[in-house]
Amino acid sequence: MMQVFRNAAKPVIYVLTVSFFVWLVWDLSGLGSGNGGIFRSQTVGKVNGRSIEIRAFDQRVQNLMTEQQQRGTPLGLDQIQEIRNRVWDEAVRELLLSAEYRRLGLSATTDEVAEAIRNIPLPEVQQVATFQTNGKFDLQKYQRWLASAEGQQYVPGLEAQYREQLLQAKLFRSVASDVFFSDATLWERYRDEREQVKVGLVRIDPVANVNDQAASATAQEAEQYYNQHKDEFKRPAGAFLSYLRVSRATNASDTAAAVARAKSVRDDLAKGTAFAELARRESADSASASKGGELGEMAKAAVPAELGNAAMSVPLKTISEPVLSSLGYHIIQVDSRTADKFKGRHILIPIEVTGAHRDQLDAMADSLESLAADKLDPTALDTAARALKLTPKSVGPVAKGAKVFIPEAGQVPDAGVWAFQAKVGEHSQVIESPAAYYMFRLDSLRAEGIPPFAAIKDEVSAVVKAGKKGQEALRLGESLAKQVAAGTPLAQGAKTLGFEYREVGPFARLSAPLGSPALIGVAFSLKKGEVSRPVSGGKDSGDPGVYLFEALDRVTADSADFAKNIGAIRQQALQAAKRSRLQEYLAGLKDAATIVDRRSDVYKTAAQTTAGQQQTP
Repeated sequence: MMQVFRNAAKPVIYVLTVSFFVWLVWDLSGLGSGNGGIFRSQTVGKVNGRSIEIRAFDQRVQNLMTEQQQRGTPLGLDQIQEIRNRVWDEAVRELLLSAEYRRLGLSATTDEVAEAIRNIPLPEVQQVATFQTNGKFDLQKYQRWLASAEGQQYVPGLEAQYREQLLQAKLFRSVASDVFFSDATLWERYRDEREQVKVGLVRIDPVANVNDQAASATAQEAEQYYNQHKDEFKRPAGAFLSYLRVSRATNASDTAAAVARAKSVRDDLAKGTAFAELARRESADSASASKGGELGEMAKAAVPAELGNAAMSVPLKTISEPVLSSLGYHIIQVDSRTADKFKGRHILIPIEVTGAHRDQLDAMADSLESLAADKLDPTALDTAARALKLTPKSVGPVAKGAKVFIPEAGQVPDAGVWAFQAKVGEHSQVIESPAAYYMFRLDSLRAEGIPPFAAIKDEVSAVVKAGKKGQEALRLGESLAKQVAAGTPLAQGAKTLGFEYREVGPFARLSAPLGSPALIGVAFSLKKGEVSRPVSGGKDSGDPGVYLFEALDRVTADSADFAKNIGAIRQQALQAAKRSRLQEYLAGLKDAATIVDRRSDVYKTAAQTTAGQQQTP
């Protein structure tokens, strides 16, 4: 219990509003003091002229890193970057809120702080067994403890935290004080959630249903479109990388080692070693290993096919030969089974890199490390490639903030973060993933902005062609609509023109399987039996299709249920609206602020840090 209060006494900030009480940020009190020392004067940035000092920033980053490590979460560059971004956002938000308190003259008195500590215990404190009666939090027990000598020693550590809570509560209460919903507005929201329609629809796909010859684009048309829509072609900063990859895929020797190990485990079982003992010691299936290999009752379809087939055929209460599945080799023992289920236990021996093969891969990773890792020499990767007989490959552009995606292996951790910290020609550390070791070199960086027309003329031409195909799809939709107006059923007219007709729903507005508000609006605007005019999904929705809808059925919202539960409906709507208002308010403060972010100058790659140290006299 005392640890709870020691933790609670740390400088942590909460958001406290009329309707909710949640964690918000760490208290960064003391930032911007600028007191003495060469490191004390360094900052990671400023918010409206107020500094965020690097010492305080790094301490909070380190605290979060320690928490993740204690939970067993691996920490690579990706995770460290996420933590730094989180701490940065919290620091910016706190300074913005602090300025708002001063601007509005908000304060929290000593009596208000004491009253809050006494009557609003922290969420984790309410879970302490000492303060519970019959499994529920007992406020009187907490208050008696708080008044004791033991409890009083924790009060000073809580005062700053609760003062911040109260200030936020006052600020946020004023921000959201005018949130209001009339009965009519609530009914509209309620209807949107519960009213459902079933529709027949025809989708005309501009790509599949429009001939390419109907959508040509001249160079003049493309350039004219580019000049009128330049913002559509704005690109984020991008990195172009070269890389070496050392595959960690298993080979025949690894498979042979797994087979030998599986047979050894089976031999031990045959000699009388307890199944549970071997499962706990040898099985790679941690979930069942902790239970002595017990699987419980399993459906055949819920396990790999090879394991399921073996479980349904092996003699009951006997030890199976090793069974190969996509997970590795299984030693199984089945106690009982039905037509499609079995009950038993297993030991899983994975096929993994081991022995001489593992030594070989480790040696190659060590060579990558010594020949190229963290080097600023742009030729280091090529030198390593020749020495290790590897073929350099290229990838890019990788957008800033995105993961590096390798076609043969998928996402690679850490490389995307590193690329925008590195200098051109610099090499990464050896990056380890389950599938391979990687070494990257930053070849070039593309600045954020709008490329010249000459560089993207093919892309612009494709956009112009897509627009023309969309117009042609609308024309085809109008042709179908005329047939329907003349008495042809929508399904029949669609079939005649080679379009698919299908029924969808019932669905509500808020769960509609349509990608565009415009499409949803049309689907719900129709009377039963009515057919819509053709409507486009719209460029912003990412759906270029043209739709015609036919209203088949409608389920109206229950007005009696609405009237019965209007109080709870109003409260739920108010809470959601207040949260939204607070988010908009905080976003507005940030947009209006002058924020200087120096993190890219402060945090260097290992190669840059080493180079800087070598240059220091």
